[in-house]
Amino acid sequence: MIPDSSSTVDEDVRFSELDLALVDALQAAPRAPWSQIGRALGVDATTAARRWERLRANGLAWVTAYGAPQSVTVAYVEVRCRPRALEAVSLALAGMPWVFSVDETAGDFDLLASVTAADLPSLGRSVHGLIGGLKGVRSTRTRLGITLYSEGGDWRMRAMEPARHAELAAPRASGATVYSARTRHPHMPDDQALLAALGADGRLSYTELGAKAGMSEHTARRRLQRLVRDGDIAFRCDLAHPLAGLSTVVLYRTAVPHTHLGAVGHALSRMEEVRLAVSVSGPDNLLVMVWLRGLHAIDPFEAVLADRFPWLKVNDRTVVLRSRKRMGRLLDPTGRATGLVPFALPSL
Repeated sequence: MIPDSSSTVDEDVRFSELDLALVDALQAAPRAPWSQIGRALGVDATTAARRWERLRANGLAWVTAYGAPQSVTVAYVEVRCRPRALEAVSLALAGMPWVFSVDETAGDFDLLASVTAADLPSLGRSVHGLIGGLKGVRSTRTRLGITLYSEGGDWRMRAMEPARHAELAAPRASGATVYSARTRHPHMPDDQALLAALGADGRLSYTELGAKAGMSEHTARRRLQRLVRDGDIAFRCDLAHPLAGLSTVVLYRTAVPHTHLGAVGHALSRMEEVRLAVSVSGPDNLLVMVWLRGLHAIDPFEAVLADRFPWLKVNDRTVVLRSRKRMGRLLDPTGRATGLVPFALPSL
């Protein structure tokens, strides 16, 4: 059990430079063998594996897996709460399996819930019925995700030398993903079992994966390789960002003329601060989330935005006070993972 967040953060729950490089390596190649990771870091495989186990056991970093975004409907729901209801609503949202991320904010809304559903009708029923029906919720506003330019799985810690990345993975292709671009077919039970096991630990060996999913090692390997080949599964390495020096998360609601939207979205996705860039419904048609090294970094970042993107108009900035849940992981106030809510689509 991870220590309560109110306790003092000791040396066992801090990042060293090697730890950050290790996270960076696993962001580039989440399932690479330890021998390959070690070579890229200049350490032996045993050292790399041991350091990773310390990070994982203390909730400092983790590898997870999730379904492909092009086969689901995604929305970002701004929730306004009644006085003194924030904690209860935030906890309730974090417990919902189809709400994959929850951020508590300082702005004109109290919570941002990132949600998914099989289609638009079920999304509407779930947001209005399950979120809107929570005691303490005053109102909701939904921004439908349309085109994803960059998300958390694309973000990099940038703690390794760039040349080292070439030893781990090919350069990322520059592209965009359209949500609900293809008809969603329910995963076969065996594939669902694989996704569930890898959602809890994306680095399970094929032997461990087969045992947890109730199949042979050979079957687990074959089915997972097919999921990867068909683009039905994605992996990412996440970390407790406040403890890595990235203490400030800012959400921007911006407007870009449609003729420039794609170019701006792609360019933003290449900025090291940008964690999320997605076109959404509504007049503020581009949602951008950034990780910064403090409140002092906001003005310089926005100066860069103004200089590089004359077509982009920032209409609102919202600072995240706390990330309570990220891609299914429950987080403490320091950003450490303390639990997991397995993903499931809403049943309404």
